[in-house]
Parts: sequence; structure tokens; C-alpha cells
Amino acid sequence: MAEWFWTALGALALIVICEELRIYKIHRASRTNEEIFRIVTENAADMIALVDVKGRRLYNSPSYKRILGYSPAELGETSAFEQIHPDDRFRVLDAAREARESGIGQQLDYRIKHKDGSWRVLESIASTIRDNKGRVAKLVIVNRDITDRKHAEQQLEHNLFHDPLTGLLNRRSCLDRLQSAFVRSRGDSDHPYALLLANVDHFKVFNESMGSAAGDEILMEISRRIGACVSKDDTFNRRDRGQTSSDAVLFRLGGDEFTILLEGSPDPSDAMRVAKRVQEVVAAPLITQLRGVRVALSIGIALSTPEHTRPEDVLKDADVAMRRAKALGGSRCEVFDEAMHTRAVGRLKLESDLRTALTHQQFRVYYHPVIQLYTRRIVSFEALLRWEHPTQGLISPYHFIEAAEDTGILVSIGHWLIVEACRQLREWQTDNATSDSANQEPMNITVNVSARQFADARLVNDLQDALQETGIDPSHLQLEITETIAAADPKLTVTILSHLKHMGVGVILDDFGTGSTSLRGLRQFPVDALKIDRSLVREMQSDRATADIVELIITLAHKMSLKAIAEGIETSRQMERLLELGCEFGQGYYFSQPLDAKGAQRFMRQQVAATRASTAAAK
Repeated sequence: MAEWFWTALGALALIVICEELRIYKIHRASRTNEEIFRIVTENAADMIALVDVKGRRLYNSPSYKRILGYSPAELGETSAFEQIHPDDRFRVLDAAREARESGIGQQLDYRIKHKDGSWRVLESIASTIRDNKGRVAKLVIVNRDITDRKHAEQQLEHNLFHDPLTGLLNRRSCLDRLQSAFVRSRGDSDHPYALLLANVDHFKVFNESMGSAAGDEILMEISRRIGACVSKDDTFNRRDRGQTSSDAVLFRLGGDEFTILLEGSPDPSDAMRVAKRVQEVVAAPLITQLRGVRVALSIGIALSTPEHTRPEDVLKDADVAMRRAKALGGSRCEVFDEAMHTRAVGRLKLESDLRTALTHQQFRVYYHPVIQLYTRRIVSFEALLRWEHPTQGLISPYHFIEAAEDTGILVSIGHWLIVEACRQLREWQTDNATSDSANQEPMNITVNVSARQFADARLVNDLQDALQETGIDPSHLQLEITETIAAADPKLTVTILSHLKHMGVGVILDDFGTGSTSLRGLRQFPVDALKIDRSLVREMQSDRATADIVELIITLAHKMSLKAIAEGIETSRQMERLLELGCEFGQGYYFSQPLDAKGAQRFMRQQVAATRASTAAAK
């Protein structure tokens, strides 16, 4: 029995020793784990916190001080939820509760207050620590500061929908809002809307004369004024008609174009009222670069209708109305209607047909002779553009010149016209050199230049290329520009005309007497001739004041050593009166209508024959 006792006692001692060893290992592992935890948390860039199930802070890593500014003592005085933004606090509490109940933490973003009072955005994920009974006793929370990333995302989101210069909502936002308004209106007729499209009149002039920085300054001030006007305008916030208040939202489409979307607009008069108010606030003088500037807007208004099949149709209608406002002189408001729609559709087709005409060589040149009145000798031909339409026949430029100018295609057409006219003159010169017309005086060709072509930087180079290609002496080529084009930008006019003068190309100032050229401006323009407008020639016999104007133009031309050319001569009495007033040259249906190339050649030969017959009879 004694042997059994000592055996049992030895076994018990062994068990005790083993248990002691196990406990020692556990404590050692625990100390090791705590050491590892401490090393990790103290060196981690993220903030790591240990809290109990009631939110009491048990541990905060040193990163809290660096990121949020709180010392461990300051953090220890508050709950883990106290610095969280009030709007986010319940979300964080719910996440903590769910982690305790399920044992699984979830990731979420929330705002927490920095010691300086600002808000930082944290990305947080929690994991659980259970006690020896398997219950969640603690939460380990890893927080990452993502404030900069959030700000970058917000800025990117902002840039997608806002204009970088003015901060206004951009074209993308406009189309999105327009789509929403379109859908609501289609589903409910009680949700009409209107779109106002505003364009700054002559903004290109501001940019070119004052620089792009001043142009940007003007756009920012315009956006500020319109924005203030729209935000406080109560035109659509009235309830006297039993309707709910409406929204007015301002957008910048780009360049110098702004739109205002008015939802709930009951009739055109309300939209027009807002447009007029916007024009008034923008028209007040603004100061840029220490200079006072006045700005005007042309505004087109389009109203929602059942006929619209896409929201973009409303924007197109507003654009048509705005262009009409500009065509009528600018600083106007115009409302789109069905008649305008019909014209707009026709205009789009015309623009398409013009491109086809240029591609398929449907343009033709007709030549209108310019006559020396005293001798009846041809001195020049004016090259006139005609469009030989496949179904409508010969079309005068009066019916398509505006569309060609607006689309920019007129520059290409104008270049073609110059080359074709020079080529034809060269052909006539070659033919006359080997025919009975060899003794004829040298012939000139005159080509009209549009406003856009005159301002095009390639004009001088295009002229040089045309002269080189055709071999024409520059002195036999003349360009005609209207008085209106010349007066639009006098500095540009002087520069271009000086280049032409240096090349040896002549210049005629067309439609003189109907524009606004000052005598001082005229003196600066290096031109060779003044062409008296046909309206003055037509009225000079029935109106004494008009006759006096014609006489003054002829006298002015002679005083400045310029030629005087009268256009639109249709009767012998008109020609005789012009001769009496001293006008040397003229053209009109009295002498000949515009002719094609072959007809012009026959006319020249007839003129030579008539001159020879007259000379022979005189002998």
C-alpha cells in the first residue's frame, strides 16, 4: 500500500509540474503576443484602437496623435464615439452592435473630428476578441485616414459636372437635367419647361482686342450676375395660379454660351420675362483691366412641346431662336415657333447641299462687265458666284451666301472662285493674244471677298498661290470688299489692305455710301476705287438729296485720286447723269447682264468690233 501511495503522489506531482509548465507557456505566449501587438500598433501608419463592448477605450496606437492630434490622455477621457460626426454616429454604433452580435466586423467610412476642429474621413474595419466563454469582449478597430482620397474623388466628381472656369454646371449636367425634365414632361403635361440659350454678342472682339484673360474675366462676371439673378428671381416662385414653384438652373455650355432651364414654366411670357431680366443685369457696365466694358446677350427661348422626340431637340430649337436674335441685330430675345422650325430644317438642308455642291463642283462663275462710260470700252469683269443646283437650276448667292458664311464653307468657296476667275482671265488673255482682239486694252478681273474670308489668316497666301498657279499679273486682279466689312475692324482692314497693296493686287470699296466708314478711316484704307451703291444710282434721279450724295462720292474719289464706279446702271438717263457728274466707270443691265465665260468672250469681241467700226466711220 505504501508503494501505491508513493506512486500516486509522484503522478500528482508530475501533473502539477506539467500544469505549471503549461501556464508558464501560456503566459509567455501572451507576453509574446502582447509584445508583437505593441510593436505592430506602434509602428503602423493606420490608427489601431482596442475598445470594450461599451465603447470604452482600452488602447489607442500612437498614430492617433499624429493623425487626429489627440494625446493618449485626452483620448482616455472620452468615449470612442464622442469625436464621431453626429450624422455618422448611429451608423458606427450599429456597425459595432452588429460586430458584437455576429462576431464579424464590417468596413465603413465615417467622419471624425480633429483636435483643430476640422473633420477627417476614416475608413474603418472592426474585428472581435472573444473571452474564454466565447462571448465578444473587445473590438480591434483599424482606421485609415482617407480624407485626401475623398477630397480628390469629390473634386473629380465635381469636375465631371461643373465648368472649370465659372464653377457653373456644365453641358453634361445640362443634358442630364434636360433629359429628366423631358421625361417628366412626357409623362405629365403639368410639368412643362423652357430652355433659354444666351450667347454674348461680339465676344470674339473682346477676346481679340483685350486678350483671353480679360475674356475669361468677362465670362466669370457674366456667370456671377446671371447666377445671382436666377437665384433671387421670383418670377416662377409665385403661387397665384395654383401651381407649385419652379426651378431655374444656370449652366455654361462652353465658350460664351449659357443656358437656363426653367421647369414648370407655364407660358412663353414668363420665360421672356426672365430673359429680359438677365439681359438687364448683364448690360450694366463691368470693369476689367481697369476698363469699362458693356456686354449684351442674344437669347433664344424654346418651350417643351409634344413634337419633341428627344431632349436635344429643345436645345436645337433654342439655338435656332438665339441665332435669329443675333441676325436681327443682337441684344434681343426670340422665341422658337413652328415657322422658325420650318426655316431651321430648311437651313440645315441648305448647309448640307452647299457642302455637296462644293464636293461635286456645282458652283459656276458668271462675269459682269465693268465699262468705261465715256468710251464704252470694257475694262474689267466682276466674277460672280452662281450655284447650278441639280433640281432648282441656277441659284443667286443672295439665297445661300448667309448659310455659307455661317458654316465657314464660304472661305473654301471664295478661294475656289479666286482661282477660277484668275484661270479664266488667263485663258482670255491667251485667246486674245492670237485673235483679232490682240489690240484690246489689258483686261482686269474683280472678285468679291466675304467678311469671313477677309478675316481669314490664309487670304494673302491663298492669293499668292492663285496668282502663281495661273500666272496672272497681280495688277490685273482686284478684290472687292464692302464698306461694312472694311469698317468692322479698321486696324485689321488696314493691315490686310497693306499686304494686298504690297502684292500689287487692287482693292475696290463696294456699296460705298450706305455704310459707316468715316472720312478719316477711308483715308487710312489703301484702296483704288469706290463703287457707288446701286440703291443710290437708282434713286438719284427722283431724289435730289441722293443725287447730291452721288456727286459728293464722285468728288471725294477724285480728291483722293481714286476711281469712281457706279453699279446698277439700268437706263441711258442714269448713265448720262453719271457722266455729267464725272463718274468714269459703271456696270449694270443697261450694258449687259452677267454672262458665262463663253458669253463674256463674245461680248468682248463684239465690243472690239464696235470700236473698230466706230473708228473707221470717224475716218
